[in-house]
Amino acid sequence: MTRMPDALVSDKPLRLDVWLDVACLCKTRSEAQRAIKGGKVEVNGERPKQNRDVKPGDTITLTRPLGRKQVVRVKATAEAHMPKAEARALLFEDVTPPPTPEELAFLQLLKDTRPRGPVVAPDKRARRELRKLKGRD
Repeated sequence: MTRMPDALVSDKPLRLDVWLDVACLCKTRSEAQRAIKGGKVEVNGERPKQNRDVKPGDTITLTRPLGRKQVVRVKATAEAHMPKAEARALLFEDVTPPPTPEELAFLQLLKDTRPRGPVVAPDKRARRELRKLKGRD
């Protein structure tokens, strides 16, 4: 038996933490609650509580890692989970502005300065080369 996602979608108000979980913007409801409590979520420019009702037309701003902002507009609500692609298509519209040149430069700088691979101890050959370089051999 397959569920019809359109049948799950409604226009009724829904708790913010539940909506963030169902819309797949947070992995779990408890993660959504931590984000809301930590001030990482705004609804219509205001800092909400977890039990605030979300309705179609509301604008939600999420602060992601590295300070990136994601802005979404609520299209509908749903109480039950559905596949991620369908949830993203039916429940919200992403209206995040494109990154500024400064943000792009910052992200490129982070990418360039990140370590390339895992840090491992030198093997026998590398140790020999290090000893030779230091003049100990």
